[in-house]
Amino acid sequence: MNGDPMRPASREALGAAQVAGAVHVSLITAWEIAVLVARGRLVLTRAPTTWVAALLALPGVALAPMPPDVLMASATLPGAPPRDPADRIVAATARAYGHTIITRDAALLAYAEARHIDVIAC
Repeated sequence: MNGDPMRPASREALGAAQVAGAVHVSLITAWEIAVLVARGRLVLTRAPTTWVAALLALPGVALAPMPPDVLMASATLPGAPPRDPADRIVAATARAYGHTIITRDAALLAYAEARHIDVIAC
């Protein structure tokens, strides 16, 4: 975060997914970015709305679908899911679509240890 380099494995996975047109960004992730900027925990070189728009304009990057069934699934995740509702939505989205999450979020990394989601630590 804030300029910390990504691990080589996460960078390679992200690059391969982008080439395949398979990078999906959750709407809740866009919201989380805005919240982090507003709280001063993340510094961007441009406004969050502009940053997210630029991200989504990249080739191979798209918004992940977030239909009501995915949101409802976030309330009934198996095992001991993260407590944070945003993390639960990200996990439910990944489970619904078979996505692998690239993250530094400790709660999502811990949830992956129980094999409920696939993650690559960045």
